[in-house]
Amino acid sequence: MNKIKSLFAISLLCLLSASSGAQNVASHEKTNDFNTPLHLMKPAYKTPYGELTPEQVKAVTDRVLAFLETATPTKVINKDSKAVITDFKQIDKNSVLERGTFRLASYEWGVTYASMLLVAEKTGDVRYTKYVSDRFNFLAEVAPYFEKLRKEGIVEPQMRQVLHPEALDDAGAMCSAMIKAQIAGIKCNDRPLIDNYMDFIMNKEYRLADGIFARNRPQHNTVWLDDMFMAIPAIVNMGKLTGDKKYYDEAIKQVLLFKQRMWVPEKKLFRHGWVEGMSDHPAFHWGRANGWAILTMTEVLDALPANYPGRDKILYLFKEHVRGLAALQSGEGFWHQLLDRNDSYLELSATAIYTYCIAHAVNKGWIDALAYGPVATLGWNAVTTQVTEAGEVDGTCVGTGMGFDPAYYYYRPVHRFAAHGYGPVLLAGGEMYALMKTKFPKMNDSAVQFYNTKQDTTAPIFSVK
Repeated sequence: MNKIKSLFAISLLCLLSASSGAQNVASHEKTNDFNTPLHLMKPAYKTPYGELTPEQVKAVTDRVLAFLETATPTKVINKDSKAVITDFKQIDKNSVLERGTFRLASYEWGVTYASMLLVAEKTGDVRYTKYVSDRFNFLAEVAPYFEKLRKEGIVEPQMRQVLHPEALDDAGAMCSAMIKAQIAGIKCNDRPLIDNYMDFIMNKEYRLADGIFARNRPQHNTVWLDDMFMAIPAIVNMGKLTGDKKYYDEAIKQVLLFKQRMWVPEKKLFRHGWVEGMSDHPAFHWGRANGWAILTMTEVLDALPANYPGRDKILYLFKEHVRGLAALQSGEGFWHQLLDRNDSYLELSATAIYTYCIAHAVNKGWIDALAYGPVATLGWNAVTTQVTEAGEVDGTCVGTGMGFDPAYYYYRPVHRFAAHGYGPVLLAGGEMYALMKTKFPKMNDSAVQFYNTKQDTTAPIFSVK
């Protein structure tokens, strides 16, 4: 009996060995067109690729919100003792705003406030609205007390930007965000601040003879592409708030003046700077400056009535800019620091701004969802790789002046706490959330495709009637 059991065990072992050998032979067979659907092999993407859900998008913006809630406190403290001052009537020469990671009244934070309002509108999450109302009401409440000190020669740096703007950087983005809060019906006591900002923009900022906004740095009579955004959205949104058409007309005039000097039609891009005294005008297509330009046109198109005279010209320019930008998106989804120079680094803030503007234009019906939905999706997937688990944003170029050689732009540092990245990420997230709610992306033959109706098939490749 034991002999029979032994023979059975030996036979079974031989059978298993033969089976294993057969499997090994099969596993070592070369992959080829006959035994493998090569076209369905998963590519080794560096950036996430594929469909998105609204929940995935919002998970990213929620991390950023959680970080910013703690990174931007709303307190007045004694600069020596660090004691918190809750009775603002006690504000004196030793009083300052508590320092967080970011300033509460910079132009970068104007973008962030506006982005919070957008995410609140698209998602219905009131935490984003609260972030804005808490800080706008705080600034409005403490402003009179710091203004009294300013008149006495005692200046709190953050409040100086609010009370006595000295450049468009101080005024435009913050003013536009405050106007948006008013239009959204948020209870903020900031109308005096809006009027103060607008007085500076319309009546005090330096201009050239034809009225275009300008600066006297780095050269006399220099036009900065950045100043499209630092002025025009506030102006056009003031028109929307007040109904006064003079603001609409000024916004349109400014966009067209910037186009005359800054637009390079053969590239479908804007140059960063234009100097009146130059015989030639170098064209460095800096990413974030082009972001400010397309974001400005987005704001103007949103605020102007549908058939307002001149709006069609801006819409045409916007579409041309989208075409130029889409052609230069990298395979990783980012855009380059200098847009048309592929050996310059991939940059976050410009990528996030373009993602927002393209997704917004798709949602508005200004551009084709089938053509540009995948561009926005790839851009958002790139953006998500730069948002840490803690909600911090990597890969953003720091504040940048103007140069007339490529090395200046190539070697600008990037930093996690460059404030320019946070608002654009939230803008992109809010609009991508809406895009995923209203459009129908689907993988087809391994590519992201957008459809006008939901495609229920699970087939990896399918046709559409």
